[in-house]
Amino acid sequence: MANRRTSGPNRDDSERGYADTAMEFPRLLAFLLIVLEWTQPSLPSPLRPICDLRVLNHFIKEAQDAEAAMKLCSEGCTLSDTVIVPQTTVEFDVWEKKSALAKAQEVQSGLWLLQEAFNFLRTSVTNTALHSHIDNSVRNLLSVNAVLRSLNIQEFTPPASAAEIEGTWRVSTATELLQVHINFLRGKVRLILLDAQACQQDVS
Repeated sequence: MANRRTSGPNRDDSERGYADTAMEFPRLLAFLLIVLEWTQPSLPSPLRPICDLRVLNHFIKEAQDAEAAMKLCSEGCTLSDTVIVPQTTVEFDVWEKKSALAKAQEVQSGLWLLQEAFNFLRTSVTNTALHSHIDNSVRNLLSVNAVLRSLNIQEFTPPASAAEIEGTWRVSTATELLQVHINFLRGKVRLILLDAQACQQDVS
């Protein structure tokens, strides 16, 4: 009788599957907590996913990974034209004097500009190894937008043109775009989450 051969799961495949799961966890956590909050409004302490800054920190880490991958790229990883991005410099005295609405509009318009810039980068980059990093960056920006909506921050209405938004500048390289992405998350996005009234009990 011939021996039957059985094969177990490939170790490399298992490790890749584990890594993919780990990368998706923060987005899944944010989604589940938003759904829980919307479907159970009577909870005494509403859950606010982004109030746990570890989720934002994970997005920043993934943005840094994308920047590192882009720096290693030598071919097929350039912008075909300049793109408009938000200013990331924060003057804290000026920021503190702004209204909550002005802060929200500044952050939301910046997130929209970054999404537009990444979508353009996706069409410019021919190095397929970088596409997953770009797609992941866009998903993370959408996740942050969803969290802002869950904090009752008024939804942003995109203008007809990015040129209509104040406080912007242009970058000409993919690496510059990714650095702006990191700084925007670490700066203005973190600040608006720390300032959010709904998060005051959750951040230290």
